[in-house]
Amino acid sequence: MKIAKSVLLSLFLIIYLNAQSNNNKYVIVIHGGAGYTSPDISDSLKSIYFNSLKAVLQLGKDILENGGSSLDAVEQVVRLMEDDTVFNAGKGAVFTEAGTHELDASIMSGKDLSCGAVAGVTKIKNPVSLARLVMEKTPHVLFAGTGADILGEKFNVDLVDNTYFRTEFRYQQWLKSKQKETEPKGTVGCVAMDIYGNISAATSTGGRGDKWIGRVGDTPIIGAGNYANNNTCGISATGWGELFIRHNVAFNISALMEYKGLSLQEACDEMLFKRLEEGTGGVIAVDKDGNFYMPFNTASMFRGVATSEGLFETAIWK
Repeated sequence: MKIAKSVLLSLFLIIYLNAQSNNNKYVIVIHGGAGYTSPDISDSLKSIYFNSLKAVLQLGKDILENGGSSLDAVEQVVRLMEDDTVFNAGKGAVFTEAGTHELDASIMSGKDLSCGAVAGVTKIKNPVSLARLVMEKTPHVLFAGTGADILGEKFNVDLVDNTYFRTEFRYQQWLKSKQKETEPKGTVGCVAMDIYGNISAATSTGGRGDKWIGRVGDTPIIGAGNYANNNTCGISATGWGELFIRHNVAFNISALMEYKGLSLQEACDEMLFKRLEEGTGGVIAVDKDGNFYMPFNTASMFRGVATSEGLFETAIWK
């Protein structure tokens, strides 16, 4: 009994000291995709966009403020964004060339570098939650296509018919993209540091509009579109996935900090403005000291930040 009490006391002291050493400091950043959104859109549409950003940011803030983990925060925030038709993830995802939907997601814990991802799922209501189950319930990192859908069935996650992801807005956007040969794109993501100093990141997407069947971008690729490491930073990316994969953007930001001693801003700027072409995307980032940065080289990026110091801001344009 004495040993048990001693162990419990030690665990309590570790948790307490970790929280105190970090002064209950937390930070959370979100993004809802980068690209071009006209600043001349109607006030009603602006309200819809900002209300969505504020709602998901508030959810994450509440979780962290109440002592929740960064892993829970990023998963729940991205789940809510997957359920919101405003964003290109989950319900409201863009169409493939065949008029269907294929979704990707990943999640990572900077505490121990554990991670999970799914690609090309077609009936998983919330891909980010399946990604977490891959991380916590399997010895693997990435499941794709039919195998990922089957895994979702095994884990009893919420399943839907593929038509669930369809919205009229995305359908009309798809028709226009076919006529104009453009590819609407976007991704959602969240990075957070909790009061225990742990950093987590999660990213989810419907991919590029009118994409080829089976195409997978950077979102489910750990190190490209998503990464977290308590020793450096957490990153969630959005933009032209192929380029983020080729340049291993998320990991390289962390590597520049760890190996070259660059600051969070310097590392992000190196990748976004020196290695990538203009108009290709952006990232949201949080470092081990609680600093945050949300750079993008496009015309706009849906984004927001909340901190334990009281900062609560959302933005779309520069």
